Formats: sequence, structure tokens, C-alpha cells
Amino acid sequence: MFDVPRRTKSIVEWHGELPIENGDWNVGLILGASGSGKSSILRHVFGEPKEFKWGGASVIDDFDKKKTMVEIAEGCRAVGFNTIPSWLRPYAVLSNGERFRVDLARRLLECNDVVVDEFTSIVDRQVAQIASHAVQKYIRKNKRRFVAASCHYDIVDWLQPDWILEPVTMKFIRRSLQRRPELSITICRVPYSLWELFAPFHYMSAELHPNARCFGVYVGERIAAFAGVLYRPMSNAGRGLSPVYGISRVVTLPDWQGLGIGPMPCDTL
Repeated sequence: MFDVPRRTKSIVEWHGELPIENGDWNVGLILGASGSGKSSILRHVFGEPKEFKWGGASVIDDFDKKKTMVEIAEGCRAVGFNTIPSWLRPYAVLSNGERFRVDLARRLLECNDVVVDEFTSIVDRQVAQIASHAVQKYIRKNKRRFVAASCHYDIVDWLQPDWILEPVTMKFIRRSLQRRPELSITICRVPYSLWELFAPFHYMSAELHPNARCFGVYVGERIAAFAGVLYRPMSNAGRGLSPVYGISRVVTLPDWQGLGIGPMPCDTL
């Protein structure tokens, strides 16, 4: 239709250096727009990313049978997949963000070198950044290797790759580990009715005592976590001691899991 010479136009080659063997590293990133050759280079150098089968009654049933529940829980928490009721659901009914995280968890537990194509492509950018931060922490802590191909430049400051390859120009950049971007956290009183937003994600109960004092944890202007505080009656009350309060419920919304926000209201309140 367009009179394109088939043989000459269908061949694409990349020429350059990928000197990853010249130093220690844990996290690598192949970065660029769609069609730039990321997937081809990823597969040529690091092999085909592993494909997983999902068909169990719950996603935790799909993990390698040799893994203990403690190991599976650690892997899920490492990628911010901390909503325990979701562990008991089949893969088909999970959200895109949950599927992305549980797939990452299986890769961390079942692959020696973790290779991921189209990294963060199916999730919103907030989930992408938080999951990137969570996975690189696990990889470095366990002295593993992780290589991803992605078209999203906004994950660089969160994934903190030790090297980046951009296939368009075959430019190779070696980086030093840096701090993740800062977040502005605010903890303040919120109405009891806000618990309805968090109740489905509590691992044990959707009930909250009607006398609970309620606090919200905000990242910028977005609500991320909830804490309920209850007065604890003490046998030595009235002896000049300060009242004792305890944390009754702490829940972090799935999109914010993996940053360590949950302990903040416990420590602060």
C-alpha cells in the first residue's frame, strides 16, 4: 500500500556498550519510548521474563509450594501488597494494581535474577512510584539483581537504578544511590465516617468502636492511612497517672502500601 521495501525497512539494529560487568549493581533499568528496542535488548541480554500461571482459589495458592507462608507474606509485603483479604482472592478478581504487585512478589520469591518487561505500564503513576521504591529496597536488602524495561521516566527517582540504558541513543548511564523524593505527611483528626473508606482493607475486622478517636494520614492533600485510638481503662486510674490510649485500628490504602506510612500514626499518636 505504501510501497515500503520489506527487507530493508524491517531490520532494526542496536550498536553500543552495556558495561554492567565493570562494577557491582543490584538494579538496572532499560528506559525509552515504545518501539525503541527495550524489550528486544532485555530479552537478548537477560533472557525471557518468566511467565506465571494463575488459577488457584487464592493468589497465595499460586506461589511455589516450596515457599512457606512466612516467605510468601514477606514477599507480598516487600512490594506493598499488604491487604490481607486480597491474598485470599483469586488473581482474576484483583485490581490491576494488585495484580502488578502480586506478580512482582512471585518474581522476587521464584526467580534468581528478576527480569520484568513493561514495568509499571498497567498501573497509575502513584502506584508505580511506590512499588518501585518498595521493590528496590527488597532487592538491595537481599543482595539480588533486578532488571526492568519501562517507558516511564517518572519511576527513576523511586526505583533508584544503579544503571540506565536508553536504546534510542544506546546511552549508558551509571548512577549512585540517592534518596527517594520527599513526601509531605500530615496527621490530623478526621470524622468517624471516614472509616467506611478503610474498613474493607482491614485484615481482621471491618468494625470500629464507636468511641474511637479517628485520625487520618495525608500525603500532600490525599488521604493515605487511618488510625483509630481508644481510651484504655486502667486499674490504677485516679492515682495521678496520665490517661492511657491505645491504637485500635491502623489501615493504609492499597495504593500507598510499601512506603512505611502505617507505623507513622502509631509512633506519632
